[in-house]
Amino acid sequence: MSQPFSSATGPPDLLGSVPDPSCRTRPGLRRLILSSFMKNESTSRFKRKPSRSSAPHSGGNNSGRPQRDGSRFGGTSRGKKFKKSAEIPHHKFIQAALPKQEEATIETRAYSELDLHPALQKVIAGKGYTHTTPIQDQAIEPGMAGRDILGIAQTGTGKTAAFLIPMIQMWLHDPDFPSALVTVPTRELALQVEDEFRSLTKGLNMYSATFIGGGSVNADMRKLQQGHHLIVGTPGRLLDLTQRRALNLRPFTTLVLDEFDRMLDMGFIHDVKKIIELMPNRHQTMLFSATIDKGQEQYIQELLNDPVTVQVHSGNQTAEHIEQDVIRIEPGMDKFETLESLLHKPEFEKVLVFLETKHRVDKLTTKLVRSGFKAQQIHGNKSQSQRQRALESFRSGRSSILVATDVAARGLDISDVTHVINFETPKTFDSYIHRIGRTGRAGKPGKAFTFVEGVVN
Repeated sequence: MSQPFSSATGPPDLLGSVPDPSCRTRPGLRRLILSSFMKNESTSRFKRKPSRSSAPHSGGNNSGRPQRDGSRFGGTSRGKKFKKSAEIPHHKFIQAALPKQEEATIETRAYSELDLHPALQKVIAGKGYTHTTPIQDQAIEPGMAGRDILGIAQTGTGKTAAFLIPMIQMWLHDPDFPSALVTVPTRELALQVEDEFRSLTKGLNMYSATFIGGGSVNADMRKLQQGHHLIVGTPGRLLDLTQRRALNLRPFTTLVLDEFDRMLDMGFIHDVKKIIELMPNRHQTMLFSATIDKGQEQYIQELLNDPVTVQVHSGNQTAEHIEQDVIRIEPGMDKFETLESLLHKPEFEKVLVFLETKHRVDKLTTKLVRSGFKAQQIHGNKSQSQRQRALESFRSGRSSILVATDVAARGLDISDVTHVINFETPKTFDSYIHRIGRTGRAGKPGKAFTFVEGVVN
């Protein structure tokens, strides 16, 4: 297993320095670290891929400023000029839920039928898992064979285990197998990936670390002096650590981009390209998401080498078991009062409310709390501890409403969300798919409502 090491301190025997005693390398990994460091860095069993040319640089604006679109949720829409909502036809927000008996059943194999290491089989059985999900059934074996993978499946279908199980299998058969990097767009998703890894490696003496914004950089640098099989992180923090010469990505041979459609858009694409440039020994790349953007297909082709495509659904359709409808706000109607009337209904037990900007999330949450609702909020300006407390309150049921920007639209594992409300329409249909995917998880029914202003098109 390769070791992410500090080029400043490095392995003690090679640079003549002694690491911080509080951060000693875990037992059993020191030998592997030195062994890997002394070996040629391209000792993977897989053939090295040819170098890839970078895609053209493109700019973007990530401003978090509230956009003044003339719509204020605290008052009426009387006399306002209606603005089109992201040019998404409103009829796309309307869909009847497919009755359960009409859903197609996809036969999958039992985990016991897969050629997995006995120790891994034991852990999986201990979690109560008996059969693979469709995405796992099609992705695990190519992943264990070292193939590149393009995986498209709805949220809540087991995508995380689909890429973690092949890695764990590799390390069980070959303890010297290089470390892997999983890159994700949000802090919450990073923590969930690491939680799943720890759950799948219980008792297997495998180690992981997560590096995300909102935490101490110095603590992260100390953490990197230890040995890790898996590194999970957001692009910004990973690059920060490489620039500080605390993280060396050269020994890593496996890269996963989770929620890759978000990772390859203008908000992250430049950071992702930098990370890829820092991984010259990358031999396996796996991309997973619920949606795929046709505009990204050319770069995906450059990024992957003869990939196995695992497409459980089309990548541009919403979940069939989620009932979707619009709520039209006509001139003279009070948008906040309309929301209140919905939230007072008993069936709205656990509700996610989405808005486009951090400022509006703050304002709406304050109004809801003042109106007597148990509401929490998360967005990019909140510290990681604040975001985690809000999520835990919502998960546990202490709060029945979570107001959020799109930071909550991807990867969050929150069970039993009864409703998703788009208080403001998303900018893209992909964002809409990810937002409403927070409800109706694990085959349960869900409902999604989108507020629209003006004539429903």
